[in-house]
Order: sequence, then C-alpha cells, then structure tokens
Amino acid sequence: MLFRRSMHFRRSGGPLVAKLSDMLADKKALTLSVAKRIAAAAEQEAAKNNWNIFIAIVDDGGNLMFLERMDDSQLASQEVSIAKARSALLFKRPTKALEDSVSGGRMVVMALANAVPVEGGLPLMAYGKIVGAIGISGVSSAQDGIIAKAGADELEKILSQG
Repeated sequence: MLFRRSMHFRRSGGPLVAKLSDMLADKKALTLSVAKRIAAAAEQEAAKNNWNIFIAIVDDGGNLMFLERMDDSQLASQEVSIAKARSALLFKRPTKALEDSVSGGRMVVMALANAVPVEGGLPLMAYGKIVGAIGISGVSSAQDGIIAKAGADELEKILSQG
C-alpha cells in the first residue's frame, strides 16, 4: 500500500482509500504583517544602539519575504543578511552554532553548502515548527545576534497573545 504510513484508511466497497485530508499537512506560515513586526522589533533594537544593519526575513522555504536596509549600512550586508537567514533555516539552528563548530575545530562546516558560520541568523519558531528565519548583518557578529534575537522574541510575543 502506498499510503500506509500513518494514514487512516476506510473501505468504500473496493480497495482501501486514504482520506485526502489525512494526506495533507496543516502548517503555520509567516505572513507579511508578522514578518514586518519581527523586522520592526529588530530595527528598534538596532536603532537603540545606533547600529546600521540589514534585516532579512525568509519563509519556511527560504524565500525572501522582507528585506530592510537601515540608513548608512554597509552594502555587503544585504547578501550576508539573506545568507544568514537561509543558513539558519536550512540547518535548523542559529548560525552561532555553526560559528561555534568552526571555532571548536570542525572546519568541515566551512565546506557545507549554504552554511554561514557567523552569528546573526536565527530560525523563527511557531508551535514547535520552523516557520522561517531572520538574518541580520552590519555590525559585529555578536551585535547581529542581539538584533536577531529581538526579532525572534517579537514572534514569541505575537504567539503568546493569541
């Protein structure tokens, strides 16, 4: 049987048939309005510290949803912020974990496709699932991480409200 794995079957006078609703997953997804709120919280943290950065937010497929450039931020940070967000999404962990692996001697991480072993990328979680990621670039790695955390914390606030 093709659909045997964790499916519910019913007999309808012939072969076993899986209900269509059992074959499709329900999932939460980031909306543009939520991505903008996450970015606004990150921007507020950066502005509070006079840090000029790029903010990138990707959905659960790694597609860019939102990109913001603060005034006077370095142009190279555009691509770096997007790469950090995608790396956090693809590896399902903060980019700081990849940075720590390299610092600990696991140089093989440098050869992994899409690995950005520099702090500043965080997965965005909702109900125990990754729904996207945020990437920050423009100041030091540690400062990028602080800003990314402010954005991720905003998503937690949103989820706790409803």
